[in-house]
Amino acid sequence: VQLQASGGGFVQPGGSLRLSCEVSGRAISTYGLGWFRQVTGKEREFVAAISRTGMTTSYAEFVKGRFSISRDDAKNSVYLQMNSLGPDDTAEYFCAAGQRIGGVGIEDHEYDYWGQGTQVTVSS
Repeated sequence: VQLQASGGGFVQPGGSLRLSCEVSGRAISTYGLGWFRQVTGKEREFVAAISRTGMTTSYAEFVKGRFSISRDDAKNSVYLQMNSLGPDDTAEYFCAAGQRIGGVGIEDHEYDYWGQGTQVTVSS
């Protein structure tokens, strides 16, 4: 199973970006999916997760109301819509897939596969 994240880039404060993560090697319908982020020198942190069915989502407190996670099983992909971005959102963003997750996974150890990361930089 391989995950390919894309959509990162440079954006001004208040702007938006949509991250995509395409999964190959296996259908994602049996996987819980998530997004994490990491700033150099700091630990990776949970951002958002979505259940296998797509009926349940979970968000870190610092992105609630601004970010939205979604999945499209037909395209074997997961997305992260990010709005009202601020400098504190600058990080490398990683998508992840986990087959053992019963609902939504908010801990990185729950995930089996990780993408390579896509950099998001928010600056004026």
